[in-house]
Amino acid sequence: MQTFFQQLKTLFYKHRSVILYLFFGGCTTVINIVCYTTLYHYCAVSNAASTAVAWLAAVIFAFITNKTFVFQSKQTQLKKQVLEFISFFGCRILTGILDVAIMVLAVDVMHWNNLVWKFISNVIVTILNYIVSKLLVFKK
Repeated sequence: MQTFFQQLKTLFYKHRSVILYLFFGGCTTVINIVCYTTLYHYCAVSNAASTAVAWLAAVIFAFITNKTFVFQSKQTQLKKQVLEFISFFGCRILTGILDVAIMVLAVDVMHWNNLVWKFISNVIVTILNYIVSKLLVFKK
């Protein structure tokens, strides 16, 4: 009979990539929202520019954590590592455009709460990014 901690460990290893993706996705979301809020509210940078800069900071953090911890990429050849980065960044550009579009529509056009919509946008983008990363970027 397994103890609770053994069951928890088994469950973790069974769903490791999803659990770690959600954890680091949460960290990425915090980075994104903190950067956005700092630029938009405290530095008077436009909504679209704040979203774009926050996206870039989040993508850099996400690439490092996804490659290392979530998908445990073992690529050692420089050429393949560069291709991983290019494909990761390329896919994230599409969801980055979606993030900016959601924020411009929700905040600039509809005048809805920017932080609520930043969070909603991040949830949508995080789900799409996981699917794309798993299927296209860090495939086994």
